[in-house]
Amino acid sequence: MFNDIGALELLTLVVLAVLVFGPEKLPKVIQDVTRTIRKIREFSDSAKEDIRSELGPQFKDFEFEDLNPKTFVRKQLMDGNDDLGLKEIRESFDLRKELADVTDAVNGRETAAAAGTAAASGAAAAGAPDLLKKSAQPAKDERPPFDADAT
Repeated sequence: MFNDIGALELLTLVVLAVLVFGPEKLPKVIQDVTRTIRKIREFSDSAKEDIRSELGPQFKDFEFEDLNPKTFVRKQLMDGNDDLGLKEIRESFDLRKELADVTDAVNGRETAAAAGTAAASGAAAAGAPDLLKKSAQPAKDERPPFDADAT
């Protein structure tokens, strides 16, 4: 319940409660608050049980926490239900491998996967342009070609 309240905040709340209610009335206020919280929990639990009994036996495994959209999505899509092939789709969105391959290509390193595919496709790659090869530097007097449509 108090997962995001630190020790300093809790101490501040206690000091504030003592100042507002006074040391004489504070124990009575704490008892009243705990009694109210207990009644709300009992009411909530009885309402959940009433709803479960009204729904019938076909909803015996129904949990109210599943109504939270985050929980529903996690349960339906992220768990072991792979009827739709969602695991393969999730893995296809993992761009780390592709990013590592591009980084290696830019830096001029050859990856193991690229080395294997280059050896396997030897003749096919001979006709393809080498994208890693750096172009020759133009002479100082030579101007780059002008493209009127690009401007």
